[in-house]
Amino acid sequence: MSSAIHTVGVIRGDGTGPEVAGEALKVLDTLEVESELVEFDLGAERYLRTGEALPDEELERLRTMDAVLLGAVGDPRVRPGILERDLLLRIRFELDQYVNLRPIVRYPGVETLVPSHGEDDVNMVVVRENSEGLYTGAGGFHRKGTPHEVAVQESINTRHGVERIVRYAFELAMRPGRRRKVTLVHKTNVLTYAGDLYGRVVDGVGVEFPDVERDYVHVDAACIYLLDEPSRFDVIVTDNMFGDIITDLGAMIQGGMGVAAGGNINPAGVSMFEPIGGTAPDHAGRGTINPLAAIGALQMLLAQLGETEAAAAVTAGIRFACSKLHSMRAGEMGFSTGEVGDLVVEGAAA
Repeated sequence: MSSAIHTVGVIRGDGTGPEVAGEALKVLDTLEVESELVEFDLGAERYLRTGEALPDEELERLRTMDAVLLGAVGDPRVRPGILERDLLLRIRFELDQYVNLRPIVRYPGVETLVPSHGEDDVNMVVVRENSEGLYTGAGGFHRKGTPHEVAVQESINTRHGVERIVRYAFELAMRPGRRRKVTLVHKTNVLTYAGDLYGRVVDGVGVEFPDVERDYVHVDAACIYLLDEPSRFDVIVTDNMFGDIITDLGAMIQGGMGVAAGGNINPAGVSMFEPIGGTAPDHAGRGTINPLAAIGALQMLLAQLGETEAAAAVTAGIRFACSKLHSMRAGEMGFSTGEVGDLVVEGAAA
């Protein structure tokens, strides 16, 4: 147990977000971790009420947190792109959360769409560059709305940005429990500028880590390997767009969005952790959503704060809950949302 008191910002968000965040916080409350929770009123309701997605004063409050736990953000009443760009992406960019970290782990007893995979086959982590690439918003329209319209979306990749994400991947590969292998996933045969930069940086940084094996896989081939030979991967490093896509595929080979957690990491600043699925508005308020992804986000948050014993207890709790659930799918678990949280608490305390 750490003697520090951690200030944790909580954005419960929309749809099923408050429910899954609530279960994560229930688990946190049973652990020997000193924490102060700070609630943030951010999401669709705030936007619909005020027209603001992320007021500057709320962003400044977020900067003072030790970490942030996010439930989920999104609402059909809000035009797509507003909350994603003006809230989530703004937090990531403004707080320089340049690492999107996605563990892809198959827990025992979890059924997936690829039954031939075993627990040892699916155990990797994707390190996705989180601040550059196609998601910077660079580009524009020419002759918009006419038959001659042109839409340009630019991928921005800097040496600084690429080198720090690659270095993070190599350092991660050296941690206990990893197999000391880094695979760059890109499309160097077509994206010859950005891909070339990534390739050169991986080779250059890799020299500093002689004990780490280097590999390269085109992104389309990586999708095949994730299904056919996932054990090929230990640590994957990739750009923003490719990482966004392959982590959803990774979620499916670990059991679905119900167990898939992720972190937006600033190693020297404030990091934000979240389930990677959406708000699932059809399940809101019904007690049928799976909270394990949000609880997994809590596990990542605790690990980032140095609360290793508490993080290990949460992992044990998740594994215990997975062994009891009939399915990871919402409404098919055999337990309510709250009961799944109770199972995690039981397993964490064992």
